[in-house]
Amino acid sequence: MQTRLDKEIGFMEQGLRLRSQRQQVLATNIANADTPNYKAQDIDFNQAMKAALTHTSSSAGLAVTHPQHVGGTNAGSAKVQTRNQVQSSADGNTVDMDVEQSQFAENALQYETLVTMINGTFKNINSVMQG
Repeated sequence: MQTRLDKEIGFMEQGLRLRSQRQQVLATNIANADTPNYKAQDIDFNQAMKAALTHTSSSAGLAVTHPQHVGGTNAGSAKVQTRNQVQSSADGNTVDMDVEQSQFAENALQYETLVTMINGTFKNINSVMQG
C-alpha cells in the first residue's frame, strides 16, 4: 500500500526522470544544429508524465525477487518524437537554435523546481522527526 508520501515522492521522481530525458534530447538537438538533414526531436512531457504515472499506479504490486531484475517496463522513459517542422535550412536541418535554447532553459528551470520541491519535502519530514 502506497502512502501519501510515497505517491508524492514518486510523482516528483518521475518528473525528474522525464525532465532529465528531455534535457538530453534538447542538448542533442543543439549539438546537431549544423548536421545536414538532422530533424529536431522532443518529447511530450505532459503525455509522458501521464503515461508514467498510470504505469506506476498500476504496477505498484510488482516485486523484485533478484538483484538483477528490472522492474516491469521503462516507466521513466518517454517516446522521442520528431518536432513539428517550422522552417528547415537549405541542408534539411530543422533545428531552430532560438527554440532549442528557450526550451532547454525552460526545462532546466522546471527540473530545478522539482529538485527544490523534493528538498522541501525531505526538510519537512526531518523537522517533523526532530520536533
